[in-house]
Amino acid sequence: MGTATRASLRKETATHIIEVIDGFLLASVLLIFTMDLYELFISNIDAAKGSETSGNVLHIASLDDLKNRLAKVILMISIVNFFEQVLKVQFETPQSLIYLSGGIALIGLALYLTHQSEGN
Repeated sequence: MGTATRASLRKETATHIIEVIDGFLLASVLLIFTMDLYELFISNIDAAKGSETSGNVLHIASLDDLKNRLAKVILMISIVNFFEQVLKVQFETPQSLIYLSGGIALIGLALYLTHQSEGN
């Protein structure tokens, strides 16, 4: 197996792993959205409230809490998509590396601002 073949296989594997993570995050958004809307507008989910494994997933008090929780997961989906696209880019010039570092810096800033908005 040549070096180019290994690099191609590694790139394909990383892309598939990123796609799986992206699908998992999207499923999480849908699950959080449906369960929390049910709890807000219809009724409490008694089986989940009594469970030790439920954690804080279902503890929302308003639509703003739901919006904040979904915004965080959507931010993570955007970050995963960014890195998926990075794998497809050929970095041939120093300018493209500067764009990559700028994108990573903006991701860090978005995560920092999200953390600060929680009041931590």
